[in-house]
Parts: sequence; structure tokens; C-alpha cells
Amino acid sequence: MTSLAVRTSVRSRQLAGTGTLLRLALRQDRLTTPVWVAVNTLMVLSMPGTLRSLYGTAAERSRLAGQVETNASFRALIGPVLDTSVGALTAWRVGVYAAALAAATSLLIVVRHTRDEEESGRQELVASGTVGRRAPLTAALLAAAVADAALALLVTAGLAGQGTAGALAFGLGLAGVGMVFATMAAIIAQLTESARLARGLTAAVLAAAFVLRAAGDSATDDGSSPLTWLSPLGWLENLRPFADERWWVLALFAAAAAAQAVVAYALAGRRDIGMSFLPTRPGPAAGRLGTPGALAWRLQRGIVLGWSAGFFLAGVVYGSLTDGAADLVRDNESARRIFERMGGRSGLTDAFLASMTGMLGLIAALYVVASVLRLHGEETSGRAETVLACAVGRLRWAAGHLTIAFGGSALIMTLAGAGFAVGYGKEVVPVLGACLVQLPAVWVIGAVAVLLYGVAPRLAPVSWGVAVAVLLIGWVGPALDAPRIVLDLSPFGHLPKLPGGGMEWGPVLALTGLAVALVAVGLTALRRRDSGC
Repeated sequence: MTSLAVRTSVRSRQLAGTGTLLRLALRQDRLTTPVWVAVNTLMVLSMPGTLRSLYGTAAERSRLAGQVETNASFRALIGPVLDTSVGALTAWRVGVYAAALAAATSLLIVVRHTRDEEESGRQELVASGTVGRRAPLTAALLAAAVADAALALLVTAGLAGQGTAGALAFGLGLAGVGMVFATMAAIIAQLTESARLARGLTAAVLAAAFVLRAAGDSATDDGSSPLTWLSPLGWLENLRPFADERWWVLALFAAAAAAQAVVAYALAGRRDIGMSFLPTRPGPAAGRLGTPGALAWRLQRGIVLGWSAGFFLAGVVYGSLTDGAADLVRDNESARRIFERMGGRSGLTDAFLASMTGMLGLIAALYVVASVLRLHGEETSGRAETVLACAVGRLRWAAGHLTIAFGGSALIMTLAGAGFAVGYGKEVVPVLGACLVQLPAVWVIGAVAVLLYGVAPRLAPVSWGVAVAVLLIGWVGPALDAPRIVLDLSPFGHLPKLPGGGMEWGPVLALTGLAVALVAVGLTALRRRDSGC
């Protein structure tokens, strides 16, 4: 009995301060986490109304299911249709992407409150107080659990009208995917010494999960492939929300999250703060970092290469789907109108290409914001101060990172166009032009991030909200037939619809000029303000 009491006391001491750290984490994420949860929820809850407008009758929904059943490319991209109810089609249409967004939100939360805190040195200060050894990890996982629980609650409540059991299964499945990747991120955060590497490795696992599910779903039309079962994204599919739910699949999420949490806690108890199990190289193995631009490239090359590969593959996939997508919506007037609102009225194939290149442009805006905000991360971590103490001015230092941000966005959109050319095999130059014409709008979003960082660095994370709002307008607005005044709030709403439409240089030049002006104001403010203020 005494031994049990001692073990219980030791465990309680290791978790001391968890509540305080959890409140701190929730306060730090009071802007970003609600935004990501709200975006995910709105994406899901907007779908039933859209589907009713597109496929209002049982016959139209059955025809859609039959078309998807014979189209392996669409099953790879979205998944198989398991039932023809509106609820089941909602789970089919947004399930994979809502789960991926829940996973990304969870892994970012965990890495931020574990490895980020250690890398900045704040965790060492916190640990000097009355804080248990495993309290930071527990608080990070609980913060991710709060976000996932909020998402599950909102999705369940919003879809309850489609069927209570299916709504509950879908909400719990999304939360389950989030917690699987939260605990996976907790393990990787113990293995790596860099928060950037931890995020990159966990994102790579998420990408691998998507590829496994896609490969499995392209081979079968009911989610029964072993490759699908190897992916947590495939588990959500096989939970079958609104299609004779398999409640036992939830045990897979619980078991995987619990097993990974045990591993993460075991690793956390076997290393010192700031250390890792995977050694970090002390410096570059080759070359030199003689300029701020070279340093910026060294810091961001992994992100650039990852996004480049992802956009090229996305271009290949979307290009290969072009003819099939046109056939899929050719007989559906409502679906055709949505594509025309997104991509113009020059023809169904051109409208699909324009809408897909526009969607990649919206996603590229997330890249440029992340790359610009690397300046903020370097400043808050104290590394920028070391660089600026040398014969390096602020503008020269910032220019290196901004070159990677704005030049990198041009690179990934060019590679997306190359991917479309490979996948579609037709209209190479027009499709490449359609990708590149997105750049002025992408640069405006990046310029807003530069402006906020330069003028008020504490408001720099708000640029994520701007990028997400633009993404939501471009993604959901056309499906909901939003008023033109709403669509015009996004810089992407002013771009010419290519390919097929006429090239309009006025909006392109105006957006480019606006981006240049915002960057200039942001850099002027950066030059005049004190570091860290």
C-alpha cells in the first residue's frame, strides 16, 4: 500500500502545473485555434446545402454514386461513395479534407507547446518553477484535445439534421484523426531538436497517410483495400458515417492515440529539456552561409522543396482528372454553374482548369504567409539579434526571407503548371499562364503579412486569419452563390479566369502594385522600430 502511494505521489508530481500550462496554451492559441476549427466546421456544414442544390433528387445522387464508382481517379482524390443520402455524400465530399485539416491543427498545437517552447528557451524557465516533468506534454495534448472536441461537437450539432448517429460518428471520427496525429506529433517532438523539423516530419506522415488512402481507394470502391486500412484517414472512411456506422472503428483511433501517447511520455521522461534523440548537425556539411539570403535559404529550403513537390503532384492529379471532371458535371446544371462561377464561362473543361488553378493559388497564399512569418519566428527566438549584430542591416536580413517567400510562391505555382501539363497533356502554355496569373493575389496576402509584422509584430499571426478568410471565400463562396461584394473581398476575385477567358492586365498590375506598396510600408516600419517591439 505504501509503495502504491509513493508511485501515485510521483506521478502527481510529474503532472504538477498541468492546469496552469493548459490555460496558458489556450490563451496563446485564442486566435489561431478558433479560426482553424471554425474554418473546418464551416467547410463541413456548408456541404449539405450545396449537395441539395446540386443533386436534389435520389436519382441524381444515385447517378453521381455510379459515376464515382467507375472513376478511380475521383475515388483516389475524395474517396468512395458509400451511400446516396445527403449526409453520406457530405462525409464523402469533405471527410478526407476535414480530417486532414483536423490533423494539421492538432500537430501544430502540440509542436508549438512542446518543441517550440523548448527551442525558444521558455520551457527551461517554466521548468524551474513547480512544474512536473510531463506537465508540458500533457498540457499540449489536452490543448489539441480541446480543439478536436470543439470540432466534434460543432460538426455533430450541425449535421444532426442529416441523422444523429451519422453526425456523431463523423464528428468523433474527425476528432479521432486529430488526436492520432497529435500524439504522433508528441513522439516526433521528443525525437527532434527543431520545431521546424518536427512539423515537417509529422506533415510528411500526414501526406503518406493521404497517399495510402488514395492508393487504396483507387483500387476498390468500398474502402476495403488494405492500403486504406493502413491510413487513419481511411479509418474515418471505414467508420461509414451515415452509411450503417461501424462504431468499432473508433477503437482504432483510441488504441492508436493511447499507444502513441505512452511512447511519447516514455521518451519525454528519458531526455533533458532542449535535447533530442536524433542528433542535430552542428553546422552545414558543405557550402557557406556568408549572406542573409544564403541563411534564409538554408532555414527554409525544406519548406520550399516540400511545397514544390506537393504542388507538382497536385497539378498532375488535377490535370489527370480534367476530362473526367467535365464528364461528371456535364449533365448537372447546378454543378456546372458552380464551376463557371469559380472558373469562368468559356467552357466546362476550361472552367474546371481555372477553378483548380485558382484553388492552388489560394493554398499558395498559406505558403507565402508561413514563409514571411519566419521573420517573426527568427526575431522572437533571438536568432535575428545575433545576425543583426554583424554587418547586416535589417532590410538586407528581411530581403533574404522575403525572396524565399515571394520567389518560392512563383516556383511552386510554376511547378503546379508543369504538373497540369503532365497530367492533362494539352494546353500547356494556357494552363501554365493560369497558374502564374494567381501570383499577384498570392503576393497581396504575403504583403499583408509583411505589413503586420513590420508595423505591429504582435499582430503578425493575424495574417493567418486573413489567408484563411480568403481561402474560405474562394472555396465556399461560389458553392453558396455568395454575393459579388463578398467574393470581391478576396484579391483572387479580381483575377482573370484563365485558361479560356481573356487576359486582363489592369487587375493583375493593380494587385502587383498593391503588394509592392504594402511590402514597402512594412519594411519601412521594420527599419524604424526596435527589435522585439
